[in-house]
Amino acid sequence: MEDAQVWIDKGIDFIMVFGPKIIGAILIYIIGSWVIKKLVGVARKGMTKQEYDESLKKFLLSLVKWALTIFLIITVISNLGVETTSFAAVIAAAGLAIGLALQGSLSNFAGGVLLIIFKPYKIGDLIEAQGVLGNVKEIEIFTTKLVTPENKLAIVPNGAMANGNIINYTAEGKIRVDTTVGVDYGSDLQKTKEVLLAMLVSNPKVLKDPAPSVNVSELADSSVNLAVRPFCKPEDFWDVYFATIEGTKKALDSAGIEIPYPHEVQINK
Repeated sequence: MEDAQVWIDKGIDFIMVFGPKIIGAILIYIIGSWVIKKLVGVARKGMTKQEYDESLKKFLLSLVKWALTIFLIITVISNLGVETTSFAAVIAAAGLAIGLALQGSLSNFAGGVLLIIFKPYKIGDLIEAQGVLGNVKEIEIFTTKLVTPENKLAIVPNGAMANGNIINYTAEGKIRVDTTVGVDYGSDLQKTKEVLLAMLVSNPKVLKDPAPSVNVSELADSSVNLAVRPFCKPEDFWDVYFATIEGTKKALDSAGIEIPYPHEVQINK
């Protein structure tokens, strides 16, 4: 009987010491789980309102949920009187090791998140970045895929994209096409400008606003160089560029305006 009484006393002491802690831990877990659910719901609504990419939204919500859940578990364990310092240190060390091992990938991931949030470009835009010019085909978490004018697929890491310069030719809805042509010094400049402007206006893909322009850009050694600058939609850039080059030659030939070219002079002794 004495042994049974001893065990009963120990059981009562255990309940008196750990009972409130266990009940408190259970309550903390229940309330914490409810709070996490509410916080994730608020985050989901915010991301939906900001039109986050669906894959990014799922990943970020899972990340937030797991981080809050780990924090809750550590809090519950700590409430039970268990020393959590070493446990937290192990988690921190593991996180540091994983971070160092995946440094490049994490940089690209962070870049992808920034690109999707701030949206400096979208699918279909004509951009130039990291020495690559092309239309955006896909924006993924780690990379951006561009299709170049040569129909090549360029895969650029998002870390470099987010930290480098980006030129978006589509963002403003119109783009200027720059070409240069040289005419003879004896040519009538006013007539030349009128001929070239008429050629530009006749192209249906050249925008009326802003109006195309033809201006003297340089007085070169053997020619007067004119800057021929029509505006067009970004998707029509190459069509307008090549049409302007070809149209310039045909228009000047029809008007009898000479385009100078190097002459070879042979001296007979």
